[in-house]
Amino acid sequence: MTAHYQSHGDVAVITLDNPPVNGLGLSTRQGIVAALEQANADAAIRAVVLTGAGKAFSGGADIREFGSPKALQDPNLLSVILALENFAKPIVAAIHSVCMGGGLELALGAHYRVAAPGCKVALPEVKLGLIPGAGGTQRLPRVLGVEAALNMIVSGEAVNSEMLAQVPGQKLFDKLAASAESLMDEALAFARSVADVRPLPLVRNLPAKHPQGDAYFQFARNMVKGMSKNFPAPAKCVDAVEAATKKKFADGMAFEREIFINLMWTSECRALRHLFVAERAASKIPDVPEDTPKRNIQSVAVIGAGTMGGGISMNFLNAGIPVKMLEMKQEALDRGIATIRKNYEAQVKKGKLKQDKYEQRMALLSTTLDYADLKDADLVIEAVFEEIGVKQKVFEALDAVMKPGAILASNTSTLDVNKIANFTKRPQDVVGLHFFSPANVMKLLEVVRGDATAKDVLATVMSVAKKIKKTAVVSGVCDGFIGNRMVEQYVRQGGFLLDEGCTPEQVDKAIEKFGFAMGPFRMGDLAGNDIGWAIRKRRAIEHPDMKYSKTADLLCEKGRYGQKTGAGWYDYVPGKRDAIPNAEVIQMIEEHRKALGITARKVSDEEIVQRLVFSLVNEAAHILEEGIANKASDIDVVYIFGYGFPVHRGGPLKYADEVGLFNVTQAMKRFAQNPLDDAAFWQPAPLLARLAAEGKTFN
Repeated sequence: MTAHYQSHGDVAVITLDNPPVNGLGLSTRQGIVAALEQANADAAIRAVVLTGAGKAFSGGADIREFGSPKALQDPNLLSVILALENFAKPIVAAIHSVCMGGGLELALGAHYRVAAPGCKVALPEVKLGLIPGAGGTQRLPRVLGVEAALNMIVSGEAVNSEMLAQVPGQKLFDKLAASAESLMDEALAFARSVADVRPLPLVRNLPAKHPQGDAYFQFARNMVKGMSKNFPAPAKCVDAVEAATKKKFADGMAFEREIFINLMWTSECRALRHLFVAERAASKIPDVPEDTPKRNIQSVAVIGAGTMGGGISMNFLNAGIPVKMLEMKQEALDRGIATIRKNYEAQVKKGKLKQDKYEQRMALLSTTLDYADLKDADLVIEAVFEEIGVKQKVFEALDAVMKPGAILASNTSTLDVNKIANFTKRPQDVVGLHFFSPANVMKLLEVVRGDATAKDVLATVMSVAKKIKKTAVVSGVCDGFIGNRMVEQYVRQGGFLLDEGCTPEQVDKAIEKFGFAMGPFRMGDLAGNDIGWAIRKRRAIEHPDMKYSKTADLLCEKGRYGQKTGAGWYDYVPGKRDAIPNAEVIQMIEEHRKALGITARKVSDEEIVQRLVFSLVNEAAHILEEGIANKASDIDVVYIFGYGFPVHRGGPLKYADEVGLFNVTQAMKRFAQNPLDDAAFWQPAPLLARLAAEGKTFN
């Protein structure tokens, strides 16, 4: 069992012990109930303290049991909380470090609560598309007040115990301990002091009222609606907390449960639960065990002080790791440092960064014009121009100076990492670290594993990614890796849609309504249309059979590269990101259509969305089959964190599972009939065809 019993004289201590965060799995729940029976049977025991071992009181439900019969098996969490409330002797919850979700609901079932300072307290269920399901919406308003409780439940954010202890009239904590170290002693003393108090206090018996009542809940609903348009759970949190103020406790509990179960079956909740598990699973690599020894990364070198080099450097400075930046010319270094300063100063101005922290970070940054000065770095990341000849020079120079055991990484977004590794005499130390722009903001990091990349190198960079707060996904070597290889098909479909009768604005609006952060044409303008142009020129040599719309090349020939030139598919006003449709571009598309002898047709938003999204799905199926990605959920993580795919849809492959793979392949067969599209591309990938035929899913 993962809960232990120990007696300390006349007080029994029940300790949850299910690392890493004492998740309330079946064996933990059984352990609590068994320990309560033991304490009840012992006449010498006058009170009970309930606490958690290690680094948490409890983080709530055990995610390893998600979707399994164990999750609901009795005693379920509701039954355990009932057992606490009905216990004949006082129970004191000794809360520390982490007290979240079901862990907080459990503590609210105890008669008293003593908290250590610095404990993070939250009901984060809304982040999984749910509301708290074991009394959180009914009990928290009773101990914290309706407004403070609703804010916590709707945001799902953690609040420090010291802050909560200061809420006027709060009854959440009966005592705030002096320190984490003294928590147990103080909880035992507190338990003895209340051992004879009867009746035992119950949170469920406290009143829950808001002075403005209906008016307050109407205001809360309007606020929540504006902020969470694609997610049903936040508005349901308001309904559940309102029920706590209007219904008898038992009826409020039944109402909460009904909402919880209904939300469980929504596609949004399935998408969010999928991503929660997928993000954690992304760091697991099948043939690299968790206990693989890691190399020590104490200092980092970055080659290139441009946009990418500067952004990459900031990630390490933020994590307190010293960075040495190298450039060919002093002016380039000066420009790079000025940009980093400007970024930090903007954060200071907004109050997001304290002045002393900013100075500490800048003090960790040094620069050089000489490769020899990098020799002691543990990790070096190259962020120079995306051209194989330029990369060759850099890696040959690094190979000559870097100490043995240093990791040599390339920030390439499409080039062959095996080729790059072979420019050195140590291909086992070379890896791709593809940061996304802006590198100091975007959460995704594609880790590209070369044929020779050593397992300890992989284990090390995955752990470094965590340190710099990135979500890392491993990709094999192919043109464009996972993300850019898929996005090329998506952009290609965007081009065909222009040929057939759409405007850039129509395509962008349709996919943005579906939930994308931005459509393919606004994305092109942001990234720079000249980058795609260079890739297409390279493709023309390597894959002359690859079909593209000519419109993007015609745009580039006009020098319309996007936001950086103030003109791309759209026009831009300096200092603003608003995309303004341009009549000349529309005319250019129409003339191109005429030259091809194509009569424009009306294309529905549904067709636009399906062609763009299913092109991602089909390419992803090829990527999985070739072993470029380890698992379907990794691809979903790449698309959510790197490409603005709508979170409430869970990623391209999760979305395909929801639509049904049979329906996806049927649509693809229809698109293959279109003479202006690419029929060969729309042949379902063998893996997709097989899963659809067997009625299975990707995830």
